[in-house]
Amino acid sequence: MTTVDAAEIEKFQAMAAEWWDPNGKFKPLHMLNPCRLDYITNQIAAEFGRDLDADAPFDGLRILDIGCGGGLLCEPMARLGATVVGVDAAARNIPVAQAHAEQSDLDIDYRHTTAEDLVASGEASFDAILNMEVVEHVADPLSYLTACHDLLRPGGLMTCSTINRNAKSYLMAIIGAEHVMRWLPKGTHEWSKFITPDELFDLLRQAGLDPVDRTGFVFNPVSWSWRLSDRDLSVNYVTTSLRPD
Repeated sequence: MTTVDAAEIEKFQAMAAEWWDPNGKFKPLHMLNPCRLDYITNQIAAEFGRDLDADAPFDGLRILDIGCGGGLLCEPMARLGATVVGVDAAARNIPVAQAHAEQSDLDIDYRHTTAEDLVASGEASFDAILNMEVVEHVADPLSYLTACHDLLRPGGLMTCSTINRNAKSYLMAIIGAEHVMRWLPKGTHEWSKFITPDELFDLLRQAGLDPVDRTGFVFNPVSWSWRLSDRDLSVNYVTTSLRPD
């Protein structure tokens, strides 16, 4: 069984070569990435008792990035000392990620595969999973999140980000980002696939995970930057959940 949506994958196949262009079609992710990394690294450090000021603070941790794209999150995790596996259902993304990692002298295990296929193949479990901006693109969110659960070791942590479903998110993420700013090609997102925080928490619990945090990513059009917010989850947001021991 797979939750891959072929039409969704084709959208990202067409954009693969532009992953590392900060002014290209993935400009929104490049702008958001520092904020995402701040959240992810602090959650992992807190859960596993790591000092982010130390050399290679994530040494000994095995991290999976699902929907890794060109490696925008994999590379920072590798620099922090983690053993990193990056997977993507869009085949064209993998050679782009591999080439950039080689240029950056980083050892990252990139694979063209899916979470479900990793489970089926008996893949060893991970300490942490980065599941960022993927769940709104899959055909069956619950089956997908269940596969993520199965890839986590007991006591493991997963960060999962997506887009809320409301009038504001339609205006910001679709009308604003795709039609006005043209940050993304038209049709990149489907508003009906957006998931509210309460819905995502419910799905995570059904998948056997324990949600422990949810935080908003808020864009400031004046400073042209993103920040974390524990109150504003109206458009982009991220959650952390744990697999019970």
